[in-house]
Amino acid sequence: MGVLTGKVAWVTGAGSGIGQAAAIALAKEGAAVVLTGRRKEPLEETAATIKAAGGKAVVKPADLMKAAAVKRVAADIEKKFGRCDILVNNAGLNILDRSFAKLTPEGIDQVIQGNLSSAFYCTAAVLPMMRKQKDGVLIHTSSVAGRVPGPLSGAAYSAAKHGVVAMSHTLNMEECVNGIRSCAVLPGEVATPILDKRPVPVSKADRARMAQSEDVGDLIRYIACLPPHIVINEVMINPTWNRGYVANLQRGKA
Repeated sequence: MGVLTGKVAWVTGAGSGIGQAAAIALAKEGAAVVLTGRRKEPLEETAATIKAAGGKAVVKPADLMKAAAVKRVAADIEKKFGRCDILVNNAGLNILDRSFAKLTPEGIDQVIQGNLSSAFYCTAAVLPMMRKQKDGVLIHTSSVAGRVPGPLSGAAYSAAKHGVVAMSHTLNMEECVNGIRSCAVLPGEVATPILDKRPVPVSKADRARMAQSEDVGDLIRYIACLPPHIVINEVMINPTWNRGYVANLQRGKA
């Protein structure tokens, strides 16, 4: 039996990348995993992988940028399982036209809603269940951009991920008395499909040196498995070959 046997985990953005890796890792620890994202087919692929390994997975597609859709999924989780022990707030996106010279109101709304509003909606939806249980873990995929803004990620993405970090810390301030723990995970460059939205394409060689989805998924599993009296408030994870560091070294030699 795994550490999370009997627990229920809701993972958003579970059709690919970090969300998929986290869902698989949590299921291996025994959690029943609810998979949410906009597209049903990738979620079903994640579920099939989990079930093939003997795990439990339920597919619940939804547009998490719509509060009503989030509420419906949370209600379904409570009806089916009667609880939610872990929320992995991982759904997110970015856009190609991310510099201020190219940003549009529509692009700003898409990035803020896709990364920050959706995280708030999911958090608000599960908190009542966790308060009843006097227990729960919320794990939010932010970004190094959530601490160090820069042009690579763009202003809207950096602002949204800063918001996710602030949300996570305030959750601990308010909900620690209810046994609820919140952790902001700040990955650096990870080889996930979101890289395809970079204005400058990322080579296969560079992707191979980056952190992989499974690395971050395993970190999320570790956080979820911690004892109830411990919280990791915030954690940063980066590839050893950090392209920002390497670029600075090369500039120093020029």
